Amino acid sequence: MSTDRTTDRTTAPATPSGTSSGTSSGTSPAARKQIHLAAHFPGVNSTTVWTDPRSRSQIDFASFEALARTAERGRFDFFFLAEGLRLREQKGLIHDLDVVGRPESLTLLNALAAVTDRLGLAATVNTTFNEPYELARRLATLDHLSGGRAGWNVVTSSDAFTGENFRRGGYLDRADRYTRAAEFVATARELWDSWTPPEPGRPDAPYGSPRPFAHSGPQFRIEGEFTVARPPQGHPVVIQAGDSDEGREFAAAAADVIFTRHGTLEAGRAFYADTKRRLATYGRKPADLKIMPGVTVVIGDTDSEAQERAAEIRGQQVSGQTALLAAEQIWGRDLSSYDPDGPLPAFDPDPDVRLAQGRVRHADPLAEAARWRALSEAKGLSLRGTVIETTTRQSFVGSPETVAEAFDTFVRTDAADGFILVPHLTPGGLDDVVDRVVPLLQERGVFRTEYAGTTLRSHLGLPHPVPKG
Repeated sequence: MSTDRTTDRTTAPATPSGTSSGTSSGTSPAARKQIHLAAHFPGVNSTTVWTDPRSRSQIDFASFEALARTAERGRFDFFFLAEGLRLREQKGLIHDLDVVGRPESLTLLNALAAVTDRLGLAATVNTTFNEPYELARRLATLDHLSGGRAGWNVVTSSDAFTGENFRRGGYLDRADRYTRAAEFVATARELWDSWTPPEPGRPDAPYGSPRPFAHSGPQFRIEGEFTVARPPQGHPVVIQAGDSDEGREFAAAAADVIFTRHGTLEAGRAFYADTKRRLATYGRKPADLKIMPGVTVVIGDTDSEAQERAAEIRGQQVSGQTALLAAEQIWGRDLSSYDPDGPLPAFDPDPDVRLAQGRVRHADPLAEAARWRALSEAKGLSLRGTVIETTTRQSFVGSPETVAEAFDTFVRTDAADGFILVPHLTPGGLDDVVDRVVPLLQERGVFRTEYAGTTLRSHLGLPHPVPKG
């Protein structure tokens, strides 16, 4: 198993010291900790190899349907869509690795509900530029049309560039993002709970009946009656993406799943322990929040073959142009004249200049440039090689047996509850995992052979909320 992290890439044994693997460990298969798997449909970016002739449209419904059907054939928990509210720009031009014309996520998931039976369907929807009443209606509608399979990835934004597409503009301070998000989620749940539950013997009210609601808080003041019956799951599953301290706290308070990234088994265990311990503060149990890092997987007949494939894929994902654009985001200078296979720029970044809009700047440019230089010098990397090294998400690389062992090890030793798989190729990028890794996990007794329930909450082992009042 090769583990990639933002600062280093290492090759580590699939099984850490002191642990055992497989069903030979003496643990009954029925007692083994179960692995959760989900499928992410990425955009055209440094994950997707969009130049590969097997890559199909990023807009055509057939691509989304094909990937969703593969995930359901593999008995995955859910299918997951990201979404941006404005196309990114660099040097005043549309970033040509972004998807132009990607369909709106909830509309697309409602269509996928008609061609899938059990697969959960999760959309990324922003709490900064939406309103609780309207979004709660759309999510409740998806939950009804899918028979209880809706999920909502809660994201926030303080980006005034994105805000220009909306009436409010960039009004929200960064410090207020999670304040609004927390009240947004709580308000949506109040709306879903505002209907009375169905009563036995009441054929005239098979879905219960609406009750007046009233919410008054710092962010929202709304009242009336909710127009959609209570969702089949009670509440659609709430997913939260983020590794920051405030993101972890928000997930512990309000989320059912946290979509994260961490680079090593040890880092995963530390994140897992820290996030799970926060749940008790909110009266929740460790099983109430599933931790699922986003990962990539490369399969080969042997470990060495898989390593060769992984290196080839990373070379395709990060072209010379992509590498220069990534460096420009840090240096704040036009680097188009630089050789991507040459050294890093010798001058320091200008921290006050941003050539890219619509991207979050996660680190201080001076500190990030220093980190890149140290890595480049230590490993003898070119500019492009440094970008490859610093932008690769956590990866599982190896034979099917090696990857199955690594998945099991991460989950068994509490580094994760499962994984959100981000394929490098759409829509066929999950085929190797479903056809070659999933059967091995099933043989180990750590992954379902059939869906036991019909809702996303049942797939994830989450309780169905009971309405208050």
